[in-house]
Amino acid sequence: MRVAVIAPHPDDEVLGCGGVMARHTAEGDEVFVIVATRGAPDLYSDESVERTRAEARNAHAILGVNETRFLDFPAPRLDVTPGHLIADALAKQFQDLKPERVYLPHHGDMHADHGRIYHAALVAARPLASCPVKQLLCYETLSETEWAPPIASAVFYPTVFVDIAAYLPKKLEAMQCFTSQLKPAPNPRSLAAIEALARYRGSTVSVHAAEAFVLVRDVVR
Repeated sequence: MRVAVIAPHPDDEVLGCGGVMARHTAEGDEVFVIVATRGAPDLYSDESVERTRAEARNAHAILGVNETRFLDFPAPRLDVTPGHLIADALAKQFQDLKPERVYLPHHGDMHADHGRIYHAALVAARPLASCPVKQLLCYETLSETEWAPPIASAVFYPTVFVDIAAYLPKKLEAMQCFTSQLKPAPNPRSLAAIEALARYRGSTVSVHAAEAFVLVRDVVR
């Protein structure tokens, strides 16, 4: 299987599905990561952008990712970026990489960039005959998904759980690469919180650790 993971910003992908990425590569699947943004020049220096991208590459190497691709849409300003440009860029990536499964952020996340990437990915992955994407799954991102507004349309209701007990150590190891992003406990972007969420999601389906997802579409032929 060919798998694409879309990250609005570096580290979202490891927080959301680092364990699943490690499981995919261990099972022989090809995994590609598409990081959609770079820090806006007036907010982030070139040095800080390159540092974070280097952290992402190191994390992805631990997880066995086949290739990491960086787009250059401005973070945190996707709300003023034309949506068709983002969708077109993602569609080109899908046509090139030909993923059967795509993981993307949840539309209800507090960060507006996440919602913009979600909607652009849906446009890019429209179920047309030429689209290779058959399955779309939304992941949860600590410090974004759980801080969504308390309205039904924004809440993360997981419908798919993947056992990552054997891969949780890899996820935590990969997350340690993001020294610019990690925080001490009890911050949600701490190793303790990441493990706690995996244990909790696992306990809801009687496994030792899991990652949870919302199924958007699954085309079975």
